[in-house]
Amino acid sequence: MDQNELKKAVAKAAADYVKSRLDERTVVGVGTGSTANFFIEYLGEFKHDIQATVASSEETARRLKALGIAVIDLNSAPEISVYVDGADETNEHLHLIKGGGGALTREKIIAAVAKEFVCIADDSKLVDVLGHFPLPVEVIPMARSHVGREIVKLGGDPVYREGFVTDNGNIIIDIHNMSIVDPRKLEQQLNQITGVVTNGLFAMRPADKLILGGKDGLKTMSR
Repeated sequence: MDQNELKKAVAKAAADYVKSRLDERTVVGVGTGSTANFFIEYLGEFKHDIQATVASSEETARRLKALGIAVIDLNSAPEISVYVDGADETNEHLHLIKGGGGALTREKIIAAVAKEFVCIADDSKLVDVLGHFPLPVEVIPMARSHVGREIVKLGGDPVYREGFVTDNGNIIIDIHNMSIVDPRKLEQQLNQITGVVTNGLFAMRPADKLILGGKDGLKTMSR
């Protein structure tokens, strides 16, 4: 299977998992990105069984609504039963790097609220040490230079994501060339820099379940 077929396979597995756990109160958190988009398509097949969804980006909300799937604001949701999203990288502890699409802050908020976080990815995303994929950091625009200097002190190479504005009106700095041996520590260090909204490390709140697709089929990991 090529990468798109692997993404479809894990998205279908996640949709089947969500469908098996539905009840009249189920609100599903939905992520952002190419793998999540396949998940949205499969959600459309049983949309009338879902009470509502909460979207992690404006683009995801648009895709859900286009399929006739109800979307509500997180503040209106009594709880998020399950949140399904992809990842740019994962390790065996289900610590993730997310935010390649720039939706990391809303993704992290939904993950924090969700009772269960299911990550879906192809097995090329599984690495021993995080950091091969540049780590996104959402930053208040006026703090760009300050945050960049602080990232250098931590050993990373900050690169401003030209021409990109988040759904929250902020900018993204991507950290290159950093081997992340202690994701939890780095997540906290970055979030303590004044001007940082949040960063794309999901280590303090990792995924609960990881569905990986590879040439030998699907593999599920749990923590």
